[in-house]
Amino acid sequence: MDKSDVTLERMRTFVRVAERESLSAVARELRIGQSTVTRHLRELEQALGVPLLSRTTRRVTLTEEGSGYYGSCVQILRLVEQASDEARVARGAPAGPIRISCTAALGVLHVSRLIFAFQDHYPDIGIDLSLTDERIDLVREGVDMALRLGPLTDSSMKLRSIGESSRLLVAAPVYLAKRGRPLAPEDLPAHEGIRMSNITGSDRLILRHASGSRHEVSFDGGLRVDHGLAAREALVAGRGIAPAHLWLVHDLLADGRLEAVLPDYAPPSVPLSMLIVPERAGISRVRLLVEFLTEQIGGLAGIDRS
Repeated sequence: MDKSDVTLERMRTFVRVAERESLSAVARELRIGQSTVTRHLRELEQALGVPLLSRTTRRVTLTEEGSGYYGSCVQILRLVEQASDEARVARGAPAGPIRISCTAALGVLHVSRLIFAFQDHYPDIGIDLSLTDERIDLVREGVDMALRLGPLTDSSMKLRSIGESSRLLVAAPVYLAKRGRPLAPEDLPAHEGIRMSNITGSDRLILRHASGSRHEVSFDGGLRVDHGLAAREALVAGRGIAPAHLWLVHDLLADGRLEAVLPDYAPPSVPLSMLIVPERAGISRVRLLVEFLTEQIGGLAGIDRS
């Protein structure tokens, strides 16, 4: 084995191909040609003298030797990253990239501006912000941390609870003037509902009264959307009634473009959490962003941290 051919660059390429199972995806991610990815892998396998990957026309998988080598590479690259990170911290200038995934509407309305403020404090830290409501595989996609609404079951990630996101029923004054204001949950089926098509069970609405009583009613209408910002626009346009996170509509309620409907009844709150890839949790710049976002997002309207 020629040890000079076992470089960190080739190890990083190998690790990302093993995680993404695609040469073309890694080429796009690393912004290099696919031929360069192929060359890195070939040279690494030649230096080690064993096949690391099994390639088919549809996917790339680890060989038995590759599986063991992958785990060692992850540990080595983590140590290299931590050593570089500690050197930067000693210099007093946290630096390097962070990839964060965030629920789309929360990202557009709030997290993006928080990241701008974070980078004003730490200009040498680069942020790659991806907005999606899909539950992506953080390791596979090369993401360091993610902000997610709803229950989470990925036990392989470090989980930090930010709080509970309160919701309420809202509608535009123009809609209520035209269709009338519901006086009880049982009135809702006669109204136009704006539903989230990407949420299972959105055709039923659960509400809890301030006294603790539970009400479940059918909830339907002529408009279904798969994005919180689309629901926000539909509400302002007077297309119907919808349950909404307070942070999504707080400004619209404040300036009168939306009004609370059945204010004594509220849909259940939704957990807001941060997922952190364990291998990235020890990196100082990631810790800085985790602490900053936890504090700032925890202060948004409707986020209960108790």
